[in-house]
Amino acid sequence: MQRNLLLTLLVTGLFAFPGPSSLAYAEAEIGQPAPSLVAPELDGTAFDLGTLKGKIVIVHFWATWCPSCREEMGILDAFYRKNHTRGVEVIAPSVDKSRKRDEVRDVMKSVAFPATLLDDATVNDFGKPSAIPVTYIIDGKGILRARLTPDQQAITENELSDVVQPLIGKAD
Repeated sequence: MQRNLLLTLLVTGLFAFPGPSSLAYAEAEIGQPAPSLVAPELDGTAFDLGTLKGKIVIVHFWATWCPSCREEMGILDAFYRKNHTRGVEVIAPSVDKSRKRDEVRDVMKSVAFPATLLDDATVNDFGKPSAIPVTYIIDGKGILRARLTPDQQAITENELSDVVQPLIGKAD
């Protein structure tokens, strides 16, 4: 009897389990189209991940208060400077609150790639990361190819190179 009642409630929708909107965001899946991300960069320039087809895009979620995040910013900057002319883009969404905008700007003065505040995103299908730093690599076709998280040390240029170099020139 109880089983039939439960089935009836589920089928009629009177008893619902929490849907995706009330759960933590699911991780973006490797091999699937990259989630959408639309947000103003700190300088006000519009950023839309969907417009970067043909480019390899590195999306690095970070915060000013996170030591390993800040360490990775330098590594990402060196990698970006070496590979930008080869079609590599980097965007760094900060999970800092909007009131920390000046601190985010101060950190970004030392790097060549843009940042945004995640709170300013008009579209963020990545969701808020459950842990930071986390770095996503998206190929030129817009497919998510890697998710890098440091275990006990920051990601390295070699790790980035191992994932990105095979993707360069394969946007078509």
